[in-house]
This record gives sequence, structure tokens and C-alpha cells, in this order.
Amino acid sequence: MARELSAKEKKLKLRFEKGLREGDGGMFSRGRRLFGLLPSDPRCTACMAPFEGYGGKIFRNVFDIKRSTMNPLLCNRCDKMVRQFEYGAETEMGMLFADMRGSTTLAEKMSSIEFKDLIDRFYTETTHILIHSYAVIDKLVGDEVSGYYLPTYLGKNYVKHAIKAARDMLTVTGHADPGGPWAPIGIGVHFGTAYYGAVTSVEGLVDLTALGDAVNTASRLASNAATGEILISDAAAKQANLDTANLISRSVELKGKSAPMDVWVMDVSSLSNV
Repeated sequence: MARELSAKEKKLKLRFEKGLREGDGGMFSRGRRLFGLLPSDPRCTACMAPFEGYGGKIFRNVFDIKRSTMNPLLCNRCDKMVRQFEYGAETEMGMLFADMRGSTTLAEKMSSIEFKDLIDRFYTETTHILIHSYAVIDKLVGDEVSGYYLPTYLGKNYVKHAIKAARDMLTVTGHADPGGPWAPIGIGVHFGTAYYGAVTSVEGLVDLTALGDAVNTASRLASNAATGEILISDAAAKQANLDTANLISRSVELKGKSAPMDVWVMDVSSLSNV
């Protein structure tokens, strides 16, 4: 059971929820004005807290504000606050899940060290894309990566960022190469409303994640994508104003869902036309 919040904490919680829902950076506006006066770049993309130079040194040593472990382009101030006070809210967001295909078969043909090196490369290449598209990276689990695109960080075009990141992942994993991909992947991109914030246990463990039907749907889309495919839900395509003229429409059955879902299929042959 969560403890009772103080009046100050309740005010911060309301700002956090408003910032998530409205996507105007409202919960960071004061910080951006103040932190933007301090040297030096690079900075947190949300609140402008400096990471390097004299300003970065002060923030690290005095305020313990540094790069977030969820995305090094952001600072740890927000997710630290969310974990400490167990904040969370429903918000619209873009979601990207990418699965490596046939990893069990690949592992069978390699030593454990060779397979570990392959997974490390997969994580390195895909998370680099997630980071630089301003996603909040959720977890690295087995042969899957996932990222959430929040309006509070990206404004109204957050789903466009998710779709571009998915396209970049196909390219960086070699799906456009004549010899084929070094990491065969399938990707799902979805848009919807989900809970984002803290989840807790009675033992006091706190994690920061996204939950809900929309998140599950995004994961199922990735599972249904063939090697080299991006399945983009119709909801995501509409929110991003995606030009679908050169894309294939498909109806897919998703595990646990009561009805088929309409998606748009993107692959390397369609990347240059979108």
C-alpha cells in the first residue's frame, strides 16, 4: 500500500501527470528556464540539465542529477522522482517492440560466448537508435528490445519517431544488405493509451514501466512480424499521418485478442518510398 503523499508531493504528482498527458513539457518548464542558463552542452532533452562541463559537475556532485539509465539523452531526475513517490498516469504513447527471429536456432550453431557477442551487438545497435530517437527504453529481455515514445518528450510527432526508429533498425541489422541480415528481426509499432509510471510490490520493490492492452498489442505485433517486417497498427499509421500508398494492408490475428487487427506492412523494399 502506497504511503500518503505530502501536499508538495501531491503537487508534483499532478504536474507529472499533466505533463505526460498534455505532451507540452509542462512538468519541465520551470527547470528548462533555469537549467538552460547554466553551462554546458550536452543536456537533458526534457529539463535542460547539463551533463558535462562546469554545470554538469555541479548537477552530478550537488544534486545527483546525471544521465538516466533508461535513456542517456535524459536525466535521472524524472524517473528518480517517479520511483521515489510511485507516480504514474495514463497517457497516449507510441510503442516499439523488436524481436530477433530464430535466436534458439542461432544459439545452437554458436558457442555461448559467440551468442552473447551477437546479442550484445543487437542490443548496442538497436538501443543506440532508441536513445537517439528519444525513446524511453523499457527493458532488454532475451532477444527483444522495446521503447516508449511519450508526448511530454517529443511533442505531437512522437509516433513518427517510433516509425522512423523501426525503419532504422531494419537498416542497421542488415536487412537491406545483399547477403541478408546479421540479426533477423521483426518489429511492431503501435499507438494507444497505457499506464506509464511506477509499479510496486509489498516488499518495497519499485520499477518504472508501461502497462496495458496497448503495450501488449505492440508486443504481439512484433511477434507476428516476419523477418524484415515492420507491422504498424492502423491507429499508429493514422496518428503519424503515415503515407500508406506503397504499403501492404494486412489483417492479423494476435494471441489473446478477440478480433483481428488491421496493420500496414513495411519492409526494406518500401523504406525509400515512405
